[in-house]
Amino acid sequence: MAKFELKLPKMGESVAEATITNWLKNVGDHIDADETVLEIATDKVDSEVPSEVEGTLVEILFQVDDVVQVGQTIAIIETEGGAAAPAPTKASAPAEAKVVAETVAVAQETVSASVDFSDSDKFFSPLVKNIAKEEGISVAELEAIAGTGKDGRVTKNDILEYVKNRGNQPQQVAAKVEAPKAAAASTATATKAAPVSVNGADEIVEMDRMRKLISTYMVKSVQTSAHVQSFIEVDVTNIVNWRNKVKNSFEKREGEKLTFTPIFMEAVAKALKDFPGMNISVEGDYIIKKKNINLGMAAALPNGNLIVPVIKNADQLNLVGMAKAVNDLGNRAKAGKLKPDDTQGSTYTVTNVGTFGSVFGTPIINQPEVGILALGAIRKVPAVIETPEGDFIGIRQKMFLSHSYDHRVVDGALGGQFVQRVAQILEAFDPNREV
Repeated sequence: MAKFELKLPKMGESVAEATITNWLKNVGDHIDADETVLEIATDKVDSEVPSEVEGTLVEILFQVDDVVQVGQTIAIIETEGGAAAPAPTKASAPAEAKVVAETVAVAQETVSASVDFSDSDKFFSPLVKNIAKEEGISVAELEAIAGTGKDGRVTKNDILEYVKNRGNQPQQVAAKVEAPKAAAASTATATKAAPVSVNGADEIVEMDRMRKLISTYMVKSVQTSAHVQSFIEVDVTNIVNWRNKVKNSFEKREGEKLTFTPIFMEAVAKALKDFPGMNISVEGDYIIKKKNINLGMAAALPNGNLIVPVIKNADQLNLVGMAKAVNDLGNRAKAGKLKPDDTQGSTYTVTNVGTFGSVFGTPIINQPEVGILALGAIRKVPAVIETPEGDFIGIRQKMFLSHSYDHRVVDGALGGQFVQRVAQILEAFDPNREV
């Protein structure tokens, strides 16, 4: 018999950890190679972890709701030996058992450490919590440390630097945070308490995990960015007529449906190249100019939630490639098959509110980006048509573009010029374009 350590796999360059949401196998269950053992969730998508080997699950090292770092051992699978895992010799067996025992001990210590900081509303990685526990750092002290990680998270270097200089400032920290500790605890308790139906007829339903995340992100974005909107009406008659002319032949040739979305995404990518000041992000007092143009594409899920898969290097795709990317991400989003890396790294986001008939909207910025564009419904409207012979009234296909941008770093001139550029690209669409 050999023992195989099932580790949390790498899920993308920017994904460092995940939360266990469900164990599909129990200790003692037989597992086939490539069979799903557990389900996990990152801050954006849910995913599955399959086994690389065939064997029996003999040890579960983390429980549901535990946060696990990429590369950490989460379970032990006993195999029959052979190709999947090398069979141990008698001499190596004690050493292997020692390694497994140490892994279990570290995992148990991580889990027990997380309990000590459960009263905090802030997120801390298991490594940070372990260091805090070893150094005798209280929840209040840990919450007072200024984090330099993503979303202000406390990193390993942050807490080690705090420990190094702790002797110089313990009284300041205590005075700063100990006073409101009782109030914070009571507030947290009050928040966790479920509401009660007064008349007994109202149904009370707790938000699912994704809805809680969306709720947190939306509130944080409004509190972070100074939202301003610009609106512009666009004549897309040439685009509508062209699509109606080529959509059937396109689907027959490419095996893909041609929707309006890839045409709009192409225009946005071109406009971002013309106005790189919209392709930035903000971290504290610093502006980060993004080299790549990665377009987020807000997609509604069947359960009513929202997710934003990302088209990487969108400016490098032709219309066929953009259509394939849009359809692939959209289909996998609806089927729940997105990978964590599919939702990471966007530099600007587009949302299609016109899908549900809305003419325009005021979308909330996808942090830490500085802009988001809402596509309104395309409608037939009477319009003034200017010709050399004079002005006429005609029926045109028109839509509104709604641009929300962060006034901290984007002023009205840039915000307005950008959405105007998108409109100009769309109105200049060649009705004889080959694809």
